[in-house]
Amino acid sequence: MSSSALKHNSPKPPRKTRSVAAFFLTFFILFGIWLLLSGRFDILHISLGVISCLIVAFLSSDLLFTSSETKGMTVTWLRFLQYIPWLLYQVFLANIHVLYLTFHPKMMDLIDPKIIRFRSKLKSNISLLTFANSITLTPGTITVYVSVYGDFQVHTIDKPSGQSLPGEMEARVGRIFGE
Repeated sequence: MSSSALKHNSPKPPRKTRSVAAFFLTFFILFGIWLLLSGRFDILHISLGVISCLIVAFLSSDLLFTSSETKGMTVTWLRFLQYIPWLLYQVFLANIHVLYLTFHPKMMDLIDPKIIRFRSKLKSNISLLTFANSITLTPGTITVYVSVYGDFQVHTIDKPSGQSLPGEMEARVGRIFGE
């Protein structure tokens, strides 16, 4: 068999298809952020925002939404939007706790930094990333290390800050991504 015959009979690699819904969702997310950060609503700035967001959405929509299926995306985004107020409340509570530690007369006795190690039940990279970032956003805790297998190392300012890990935050992040 000649090499030219092999070229015609060999299967073509599948083309990467872009989801139109993912493109538009990426565009609207980017444009919303543009409007919030720009603060200018004249025709020049809005048209520059539309053009730049269209270009970035075209180049990166497959990065934000990796699968071509969009059925589960709506549910995931709605769950994420429900998670944000809970996370903000946890950040507020942690701020109060760190403030208490900072101004307590026995501050040096109360602050006891530790590295906590645990394995998360979360499986997907996006859920591990969301969980790690949520931990780091919460005052008094910093994610130092996370592996693709779900092994975490978290620096905590004191024992109570680390006692709730992984806990409810992990469960809520798991619910967002259906894990």
